[in-house]
Amino acid sequence: MSESAVEQFVDLIIKSDSPYKDVDRIYVTNLVFRLIGDGFGDTTKNSSPVDLANELVQLAIKHGKIQDSITNREILEDQLMDLLTPIPSKVNEIFWNDYQQSPDKATDYFYQLSQNNDYIKTRAIAKNISYKAETDYGDLEITINLSKPEKDPKAIAAAGKKKATGYPVGPLAIENEGYLGRLGYAARSNHRVIRMMIGGQPWGFQYSPYAYFGEHAIFLNQKHVPMKINQQTFINLMDIIKQFPHYFVGSNADLPIVGGSLLAQDHYQGGRHNFPMMKAGIDRPVDLGIDGLKAGIVKWPMATIRLQSEDANKVVVAAAKIADTWKAYSDETVNIRAYTDGVRHHTVTPIAYKKGDQFTLDVVLRDNQTSDQYPDGIFHPHKDVQHIKKENIGLIEVMGRAILPARLKTEMKEVQNYLIGHDNQMADYHKSWADELKTRYDFTPENVEKIVDKEIGLVFARVLEDAGVYKWNDEGQHAFDHFIQKLK
Repeated sequence: MSESAVEQFVDLIIKSDSPYKDVDRIYVTNLVFRLIGDGFGDTTKNSSPVDLANELVQLAIKHGKIQDSITNREILEDQLMDLLTPIPSKVNEIFWNDYQQSPDKATDYFYQLSQNNDYIKTRAIAKNISYKAETDYGDLEITINLSKPEKDPKAIAAAGKKKATGYPVGPLAIENEGYLGRLGYAARSNHRVIRMMIGGQPWGFQYSPYAYFGEHAIFLNQKHVPMKINQQTFINLMDIIKQFPHYFVGSNADLPIVGGSLLAQDHYQGGRHNFPMMKAGIDRPVDLGIDGLKAGIVKWPMATIRLQSEDANKVVVAAAKIADTWKAYSDETVNIRAYTDGVRHHTVTPIAYKKGDQFTLDVVLRDNQTSDQYPDGIFHPHKDVQHIKKENIGLIEVMGRAILPARLKTEMKEVQNYLIGHDNQMADYHKSWADELKTRYDFTPENVEKIVDKEIGLVFARVLEDAGVYKWNDEGQHAFDHFIQKLK
């Protein structure tokens, strides 16, 4: 028998892990009516939670409960999905009970829940363009990010007039769990956080709503403290890998230009993905003077030292030694300066994972200097590649997965039209690159897209080379070896 969206949605709530039972059906129905206004509406053929929630949002607009805007829709949809989602204590109970059987089972449960209740925006993520590009460093992963929601013009205008509350303090604060949302601030009614201890301190574990890879996880410090890379960071990363050996975890650098976009909140990113950097081999081993520790320089465009041991403590000691030495290290012959005018420029991007029984940590050396020649950063994408990628090179891209701006989807179509002599509206900043491609290829309508995709991958490899503090030439690698000598 056909049912209305309200009736079907109530059925889903009662059958879920929510606290509601069949005897609560009338009560739950009235909970839904509180949000969308009274009235069941027409029967529907939809059955998925997301589709039903969208129908209920339309009913709310029809009933005059909300005005039709992006922000109002998102807030109401998340309120509805919250009814399908167990309360935080129940989610944590199920997670840690499953964990007793295996870490995989626990994360499988939490990941599925976060998709089912539309906290992870799977439909939006599916819009992203993704492919692999062959380079000298292996197959890099190219993604054009189309999943982030469009900005709400009404929210932008209203937020400018509204006094900031300061709550939650930021998008990665633990106080976002269950937060209603507001103009200019994301709705989080259906958001849940797993409580856990990391390095002896209380942290949280959640997934990213707009994931860049499989099971894209975020580990957030429950204290509101800024990002910082030190020995405790390496201890924490090892602790996470001990608890979730099927995941990797890494930290963005803790300085502008080379760091992520949220330096004000201590957090790490992880998940179930084997990045190109993890597949890269060792160019040459190095001896750091620690028994039971293997170390080597990775054949990777960014200067990376790989540490491996069955003893996580030995990895931590070596990583701290590298980070501390690098923070104070300068080599004017290759433009490396630890400080200018008392301002620190050096830090690292660490990535931890297990290879068999080996605790593995890739330590990437970072330098955020600027100069007259390179005002955006000496070790940052240079001007000639910024038509493809201008933004900071953070943790995910360090590992070989490009997060390219949405503008490229349409812009590359125009570049392709230009290359095959069709009418086009190609942006001027692509012309030098496109003209150079013309000198190397005979373009046809059949091959142009494949070639452009390949060349974007090569540009991304160049982007990573620009960000690398030691270049893959004799001068750069000799200087890298000189730094390694300082670690012994």
